[in-house]
Amino acid sequence: MPPRIRELDALRGFAICGITLVNTWQHSPRPPEIDWVMAQLFQGRFYPMFSFLFGMSFALFLRAHTSRLVMLRRLAVLALFGAAHWWVNPGEVLLPYAVLGAVVLVPASSLPRAVQLGLGMAVTGAALVSGDPWTLIAGLFLLGLAAVSFDAIRPNLAFFAVSALLAVVLGWTGINYLGAGLAGAAAYASGFLLLSPRFLEPLGRLALTCYLSSTAIILATRPETAAEIVLVAASTLVVQWVFARWWLTRFRYGPLEWIWRCLTWWELVPNGQTTVGDTRSALPDPDRPRPQDQP
Repeated sequence: MPPRIRELDALRGFAICGITLVNTWQHSPRPPEIDWVMAQLFQGRFYPMFSFLFGMSFALFLRAHTSRLVMLRRLAVLALFGAAHWWVNPGEVLLPYAVLGAVVLVPASSLPRAVQLGLGMAVTGAALVSGDPWTLIAGLFLLGLAAVSFDAIRPNLAFFAVSALLAVVLGWTGINYLGAGLAGAAAYASGFLLLSPRFLEPLGRLALTCYLSSTAIILATRPETAAEIVLVAASTLVVQWVFARWWLTRFRYGPLEWIWRCLTWWELVPNGQTTVGDTRSALPDPDRPRPQDQP
């Protein structure tokens, strides 16, 4: 298995932060003092990022495990998680992600990378014209799939500047809501890569665990005011980050991520950290001295 791309784990963690905040707000009475900020700066900005990363994760998994049957099993298990989540939180995305992954990504993974890219651009363009968010997700799945083949994810100041300008123009003029969200997602993601922070990496590695557990917290607390929304989202993320960082010093995969792998392979997958260097680990192995600890 190739080493993890740590910047993508961190970017996935960043997406989880935004999704948690938006989901907390959406499960509230939508206090007017925060509505404009959420609509202009956060809503629709993070699920495109997560969709693109889902396509990339699919491609990276296939690079390590070439069997599409294994990928279909992986998506089937994700659908089970999604169905359970849908039962308590109707309208959530895991179940549609699993279905779209099977319908869109599995067939497209056999296509040449240029065709993947062209198809992704065409589907994304159709989504922006039609205003359909599910078509946009399918297009971003395809673009993420192609991005791995082209090794296209790199910090790029010009891309950040253009996407940020588009996000501002489309957001303020209201010309295209999906376009504003997509441009905002591109600006946030490219800006994050320029800064290259890795402190959110633990959240990204436990993305499934964090996403599902945050729903339980949001539904249990039901925040009503703007302050409560921010407090619930922020405290949830802090607790999840502390837990994820602690967990990853002891285990290679998150709790639900490990169950996902076990059900995919239909066997108990080893999960304990190694005592030697492991390039797939987000944090140093617990029994290995850190560079600053060595004489």
